[in-house]
Amino acid sequence: MMDRRIAIASLATACLVTPSQAQQGWLARPITLVVPFATGVTSDVLARGMAEFLTRELGQTVIVENKGGAGGNIGAAHVARAKPDGSTFLFASTGQAATNKLMYKELQYDSDKDLAPIALIGKLPVLIAAKKGGRFTSMKDLLEQARSSNGAVNVGYPGNGTLGHITGLLLAKTAGVTFNDVQYQGSAKIIGDLMGGHIDAAMDSAGAYMGNIKDGSVLPLALAASRRSPLLPDVPTVAEAGMPGFEASVWYGVFAPTGTPQEIIDRMNSAANAYLASETGKALSLRIGLDMAGGSAADLKAFIAAEQAKWGPVIRDAKIAF
Repeated sequence: MMDRRIAIASLATACLVTPSQAQQGWLARPITLVVPFATGVTSDVLARGMAEFLTRELGQTVIVENKGGAGGNIGAAHVARAKPDGSTFLFASTGQAATNKLMYKELQYDSDKDLAPIALIGKLPVLIAAKKGGRFTSMKDLLEQARSSNGAVNVGYPGNGTLGHITGLLLAKTAGVTFNDVQYQGSAKIIGDLMGGHIDAAMDSAGAYMGNIKDGSVLPLALAASRRSPLLPDVPTVAEAGMPGFEASVWYGVFAPTGTPQEIIDRMNSAANAYLASETGKALSLRIGLDMAGGSAADLKAFIAAEQAKWGPVIRDAKIAF
């Protein structure tokens, strides 16, 4: 009889476990934040800065793990297949979270079904840049030359299907011009060829170019942003250069495997927003030119749908497929 009463009492106590106590159980385990690219890229820098803050905010070590390859799809698929227990998260950029599914025929995951949005961290606008002392000193020069030369303007992109590339396609369509597309693997080689005069312009995420802009070796023509950057206050937006409403940014967000408990999603969303509001987050964002975002998981989900609606026609028209 005594054993039976003890068992009933234990069951009653278990039923009284509060959400905060369940959350503490989650926090008792290591947390891995997967970056689907190699170390040193913008995603990695942002994720590591955020991981340091989350370690303090959550009271548990947050480890950044780099799993690069296939346009970020290897790392994203790893997280999509992970156990949804709050131990694994994805620090994704535009491709893995929204546009890769529009291009890759045999993805090992579906970003809309297999990844749960948590928070939009921020946006880095696409930069249109030229060589300092080169053929162009403004967006007007670039577009006029492209219009008159019928595609003789060589524009470098960080890879087929990247946001820099599809931004170039949308810009050409909007302006009624043609560019000669030159594809690279990443930003470093683009910058080298731009400074060497082997290409006329580049369209790429702005973050990688800030050092070259500061030392005067690269000339920023315009940013595809909604407003001017505090880091580049003299650089006009593409809208100011004659194409109202034109905006294109590489953006970053945090995701969990679908099925992760809602209380964990909410806790991580709260921590991500706290990071963006912190002096640490603001300092890093200012240093690399990130336009901080934040908001709810529902906000990120709606933003992804809008991005897919925007870029889907561009990708289909260009027949970009892997």
